[in-house]
Amino acid sequence: MRGIIGFIAMLQGALGFIGKTFFDGAWGLLAHLFDLPSVAYLGLFLAGAALAVWGDVDKKRKAERA
Repeated sequence: MRGIIGFIAMLQGALGFIGKTFFDGAWGLLAHLFDLPSVAYLGLFLAGAALAVWGDVDKKRKAERA
């Protein structure tokens, strides 16, 4: 479950950062709800990446135990 949430957070962070940095406004769902700076979108991307990696590592550990 962490991996899916991490992937969604990565996607929202990437869309927001790219849209806000290179185009006229942020893209994604969060842009409709909050007005965040570019750095916050980059942080969201990094937090999502950490969650996705954590979920993948946890899944591999559980598979090794079984």
